[in-house]
Amino acid sequence: MESLISIFHINTSLFIAQLINFALVFFILYRFAFKPLIGKMAERSDKIDKSLKDAEEIKKQLAAAGQERKEILIAARKEAVTLLKEAEKRGETKKSELVLKAKEEIGQIINSEKAKLAKEKAETLKEIKKEVASLVTISSEKLLNESMGGAHDQKIVKKAVK
Repeated sequence: MESLISIFHINTSLFIAQLINFALVFFILYRFAFKPLIGKMAERSDKIDKSLKDAEEIKKQLAAAGQERKEILIAARKEAVTLLKEAEKRGETKKSELVLKAKEEIGQIINSEKAKLAKEKAETLKEIKKEVASLVTISSEKLLNESMGGAHDQKIVKKAVK
């Protein structure tokens, strides 16, 4: 070893002093720089891992929410179709009820108008018979140039009307 020291011209006391200086600088750097830095890096790695796990969980929740939204939309569409069918059935029922009611009202109106017409026809026929009887009496008087009695008039009028 001495040959090495003599070949490389190494001063042992200087080498030991530099070794102590190196150890002291290494200890100070490790204690005040590397150790806190390693702690911060570990803390940062933990935060990153936690953030990645949270992001994955949020991604799963988002997918579940998307699926739930789709299911809700499907259910809402089914309900809307059901409501539309029910409304359509109610509309058809209401329509048929209104048509039936209108037909009944029209039938009642037609029947009442027929009754009015029959009554008016009967009254008109009665008036025509009176007029005809009167005309027959007047024409008979003119033909016979004489006025006839009540019973005899009635007999002739009835024969003429028939």
